[in-house]
Amino acid sequence: MDIEKQTTPEPPKPLLPLWATIPLYIITSFLFMGVFGALVLLLMQFIPESKSVYYMIGQMFASSASSLAAVWIAAIIFLKLIDRQPVSELGMSIKGRWKDCLAGLLFAIVLYIIGFTASLALGAIEITSISCDFGILLSTFCFYFVAASMEEVMVRGYIQGRLMTKMNKFLAMCIASLIFSVLHIANDNITFFALVNLFLAGLLLGASYMYTRNLWFPIFLHTAWNWIQGPILGYEVSGTKMFPSVINLHLPEENIINGGRFGFEGSIICTVLMIIGTALIIMWYRRGGSRTAQA
Repeated sequence: MDIEKQTTPEPPKPLLPLWATIPLYIITSFLFMGVFGALVLLLMQFIPESKSVYYMIGQMFASSASSLAAVWIAAIIFLKLIDRQPVSELGMSIKGRWKDCLAGLLFAIVLYIIGFTASLALGAIEITSISCDFGILLSTFCFYFVAASMEEVMVRGYIQGRLMTKMNKFLAMCIASLIFSVLHIANDNITFFALVNLFLAGLLLGASYMYTRNLWFPIFLHTAWNWIQGPILGYEVSGTKMFPSVINLHLPEENIINGGRFGFEGSIICTVLMIIGTALIIMWYRRGGSRTAQA
């Protein structure tokens, strides 16, 4: 009796080539952001306006939440209908990832302890006053968590994830990081050096995803990085000062050491820290950390 050969079915082929999918996804995400953002503005008309800082934070939180929904829905549509892949490809599984979340927070704290101490020691910044509002700290952490999640789902979860299916993982990380940098080109007080640092920030955030295909480490690293930088240390966050901070800073002069009006991310100290941080992450996973993360 003949035994039929069992063959493994080929995975479904994407409807579009990768070079077309990535820009189309970005355009679709921004279109959704526009629609959802308009709906948020419409709903905000029914809430009495206030000069309270919490009202402003609430507005920004709602706007970021709508942007997160936009990139998430766009990613689901593209994964299911264009790429023909499961939504799990985004890397949002939280099961067993609490250590990644904690590691992301701690890694950002260590980087800023080093960077802030170096800035003070070099005289690049001066502390003028210190005050603390725990309500503002908590609410701004929530805002930065949503904002970071939006960028990580878009750039790492979808763009870097899709690129990694078709090319070398390091090249995919570099292309995604370049896109991450370009997406910030309209930021206030942007400089060429700041764009270089934003590219390096993309490498720092994409390094762990390259090995784990999970977003929780970069999400918490990204969240803590922006939160410590702005509401705690008093720097501009990617060129913008949005919230009251625990520490109020004075820059004796605007230079490449303190980052000037763009904030810490425009400084040479940040450049060095991100290069070292990215190298440490890659070394960790190359020496076996990836097996631990997958387990």
